[in-house]
Amino acid sequence: MQPYNTPSQVQPLLWDVFCKVIDNFGDIGVCWRLSADLASRGHTVRLWVDDPSALHWMAPAALIGDWPGVQVLRWAQSCDAVVLATLAPANVWVEGFGCEVATEFIAAYAYYTGSLGNNEHPHPVWINLEYLSAEAYVERSHGLPSPVTRGQARGWTKHFFYPGFSERTGGLLREPDLMDRQQAFIQSGQRVQWLAQHGVPWNGERLVSLFCYEPTALPALLAGLDVLPEDTLVLVTAGRAAAAVQAAVVQTAPLHHVRLAYLPALTQVEYDQLLWTCDLNCVRGEDSVVRAIWASKPFLWQIYPQQDAAHIGKLDAFLNTLNASASLRGIHHTWNATTGGESEPAITLTDLQEWSQTVLAARAGLLQLDDLVTQLVDFVLKKR
Repeated sequence: MQPYNTPSQVQPLLWDVFCKVIDNFGDIGVCWRLSADLASRGHTVRLWVDDPSALHWMAPAALIGDWPGVQVLRWAQSCDAVVLATLAPANVWVEGFGCEVATEFIAAYAYYTGSLGNNEHPHPVWINLEYLSAEAYVERSHGLPSPVTRGQARGWTKHFFYPGFSERTGGLLREPDLMDRQQAFIQSGQRVQWLAQHGVPWNGERLVSLFCYEPTALPALLAGLDVLPEDTLVLVTAGRAAAAVQAAVVQTAPLHHVRLAYLPALTQVEYDQLLWTCDLNCVRGEDSVVRAIWASKPFLWQIYPQQDAAHIGKLDAFLNTLNASASLRGIHHTWNATTGGESEPAITLTDLQEWSQTVLAARAGLLQLDDLVTQLVDFVLKKR
């Protein structure tokens, strides 16, 4: 699929988006969606990333320069002072998930302008794009200034920008044409074609996507699917999820009504289509849970697990935003447990229709809010 294009409603800006890949590709996944969305609205983006290798499968057009409006640059190879001094200064700096702008960029800006800002080239609006959470601190912290007190940028101000689920936050990533693309995919019956294109024969079973870390309850999920009246085809994503399933089937009794299909690495566009194709989506991290909400199908979310169970508070805050039922809360707690406890957990999947209604209601409410890029651009324009 080619990049989508939406007429820009505001003056185009030049953005530097900075990303450091820590693990699991969530950082680069969000930063790429942000960059592509900005470009689709007429802006120009330089995406600076320390390890762009995931884009080979996530957004292959990006690495060959075939995505209009986005240039992918590698920090280690491009932080040369002479090279940086030749680049036009950006209007906006976005630090993805708190990664810090390299000092070379600040020095290059000073070299280009002859000072840290002047009338012709005011210093860029500096945004710290934070992690997604439904916890209360997000509303308190969204938009707050963070003065820079040392270094060449002393006297500047960063601003915290928090994605979120309420009107007092920065909203969620949602491309302007996402709902139209989703509706066209569903109405044209492309799920059969999608499965065939990815080498998956389909016999009409229930479809479940699996994108996870290594949940202790994975054997229980497979067992829970196996006792449902209809047969199930589990579409397992490449990487950690595939390895986890291969380990889990050793611990599970023979599956009679569950078939497993292992998928190749998917682009972000293909992953969205996978979510639209399935009847239940198991997702992990923050990018995929947002896409699961837009897909309007029941889902199970696995947060990045922490040994001190700090992720459970984040989980509960999210479930509160969904007005989740007792059964939906219970299965999420089981799915996010870091240990199996004294006995094997049980997963019951008989309330899928109820969970579907919960997601549809949450989605309808979130669609009433401005998306993240719309809010981010508005915020930047007010700070210029």
